[in-house]
Amino acid sequence: MKRLKIILVLFFLGVCYGNCQTSEQAITTKSKVEKKRKKRKRKKKYKLPKIDLSHWKVTTPAGNGKKPQEVSPPEILDYATNEDLIPYMYNDSVRGALVFYAYPSKATTANTKYSRSELREQMEPGNNNVNWTFKQGGIMKGKLAIDEVSRDTKGKYHKVIIMQIHGRLTNEQRDLIGQKDNNAPPILKIYWKDGKIRVKTKVLKNLNATETEMLHEDAWDNDKGFTFKEKVGFKKFRLEVRVSEGKMTIVLNNNEFKTYENIHMKKWGIFENYFKAGNYFQSRDEGSFAKVRYYTLEVTH
Repeated sequence: MKRLKIILVLFFLGVCYGNCQTSEQAITTKSKVEKKRKKRKRKKKYKLPKIDLSHWKVTTPAGNGKKPQEVSPPEILDYATNEDLIPYMYNDSVRGALVFYAYPSKATTANTKYSRSELREQMEPGNNNVNWTFKQGGIMKGKLAIDEVSRDTKGKYHKVIIMQIHGRLTNEQRDLIGQKDNNAPPILKIYWKDGKIRVKTKVLKNLNATETEMLHEDAWDNDKGFTFKEKVGFKKFRLEVRVSEGKMTIVLNNNEFKTYENIHMKKWGIFENYFKAGNYFQSRDEGSFAKVRYYTLEVTH
């Protein structure tokens, strides 16, 4: 009888020990899984925008009241630690975006009354004199969103230009028409307006104008503009601009397309160009501002 009791006791102890081990293993496994999940969550909290700034210069509303702040490569690559730039161009590491902040300041670029926190393409880093023509072509792609934007006295959101193609005179063209700088009109302005994407381009006033006459800014006028159907609001959206000889196409979210292929695009071929992207704020209202988030931005030629 004693032997039977001893056998039963040993049996129950063995079962208990096995269960305890299984239980401990389960707890250990669960603990490891939870730690892995926490690590993943921690990793997801910190994201950086996928933007190579080595071929971009930035202009911000900061400055001495006459000329705005400009930062070119390679200094722009340290934007995240540049205390002068941080108020206007900084990382949103939760969303993985580069934020451009602008408001009306006294520091504006020539030929405009509006302030900007905007990137300007530099094909050769640090040099504004190397640009491209429509014949050479180019593509700019971006994924972005409006972060915040103020409203006017009527309750309407202020407008923001989020992408551009700007014309530029060569030094020879500048000297030919006796102009003091290399500025030429922008052939493309893409606006965020009331939650929709609106496109404006240029048309030549006189189709019989000579090449020299076409170099003057007043030879060109604004077209009537085009607004895409989709309302992007404050959501992420994708924009693509494709340029080739005599042709320009703007694509919204790989779904809507607007193509310009006409005599005006062909005539524009006399100009050099460069891409722009960011936040060119279109208001001088007191207290107004806008923030634009760029998640990705890339240019190819």
